[in-house]
Amino acid sequence: MQSASYRVGRAFLCRADYRSELMKSTLDLVREKKIKMALFAVIGSVAEATLAYYDQSKRKYRKIRLEEPLEIADSWGNISWKDGQPFAHLHAVLSDAGGKTYAGHLVQATVFAAEIHLLELIGKKLEREHDEVTGLSLWKFKKQGLK
Repeated sequence: MQSASYRVGRAFLCRADYRSELMKSTLDLVREKKIKMALFAVIGSVAEATLAYYDQSKRKYRKIRLEEPLEIADSWGNISWKDGQPFAHLHAVLSDAGGKTYAGHLVQATVFAAEIHLLELIGKKLEREHDEVTGLSLWKFKKQGLK
């Protein structure tokens, strides 16, 4: 296992704007506050969303389009870097009016009401790079300073 150690930096509590795009709003905050690495979670609800499921055998994401109001029952993600830009990686569990749940990688969502809890991590930024074994963009740990 590869790993890196970080110190906890600033903590942010944010309210996303009504009808904003959740992932874009999160990345806008990251750029504005000059955050290099972070952990974050989101609670609230969305008007619609797109999740993705990674098909391991085909090595492709399959999108799951949800065009209805949904509660964010749970979410957890991180901020790192990909192609020289901040990258938000968030997994979410969403539930509909009947309690049916949908889960996966959150691609996009239109906010109805959402609170973002973001915890900055201080240390070397991690860059995502293509991994030949999985086909995914995974953290690339450099030998210098990381174990």
